[in-house]
Amino acid sequence: MEPDYDRDPERFRTGQRVTARYARADLYAEIAGRVRGHDPILDVGCGEGALEKVLPGAIGLDRSPTMLAAAPPPTLRGDAVALPFPAASFGAVVTVNVLYHLAEPARAIEEARRALRPGGLFAAATVARDDSPELAHVWRSEPSSFDAEEAPAIVASVFGHVDVEAWDAPFVSLPDRDAVRDYLIARCVPRDDAPRRATAVTVPVDVTKRGCVVYAHR
Repeated sequence: MEPDYDRDPERFRTGQRVTARYARADLYAEIAGRVRGHDPILDVGCGEGALEKVLPGAIGLDRSPTMLAAAPPPTLRGDAVALPFPAASFGAVVTVNVLYHLAEPARAIEEARRALRPGGLFAAATVARDDSPELAHVWRSEPSSFDAEEAPAIVASVFGHVDVEAWDAPFVSLPDRDAVRDYLIARCVPRDDAPRRATAVTVPVDVTKRGCVVYAHR
């Protein structure tokens, strides 16, 4: 899955607006509750700083200068598979919907483990292959390198024991076809095709979100 944040940042921001308006749960707040106190905290693939807004002081790292320009400081441009920090620098390393962009996510997980202090906490969030089943007739996610079905085993291959928090509930309520259109655009449906697909969806619709957060200690 090729990230397009610099080429088309508005697609990403459309997804952020959909989440802010229609989601019934805040994934970032849930993760923040688990990692708070494990300072310093590194957010790998921070985007525009959604985690940092609920966890002030966390350090955001991203490859995209467009995303970093909108993220709250402190931030640093860098690569998940070559973190620009010495070993044992952090109390927690977080990756939210990031590792499926990588061909070899285990390399980034190994880097996160290297950067963690002994006893430090790693957290990786991702979605399942059958996410949003109510929209399956108009959109299906492409298989990725870090789906929720495989993520626990991949993290365990680096850390050993893992703790998995899965979600499978109607967390997003889309009230009309404009909301469905924006939800589809955020999932890489072309803008000129998203309205047509949205007309095939009966609204309002509660969308089931499926995925997990995998936690592990160094």
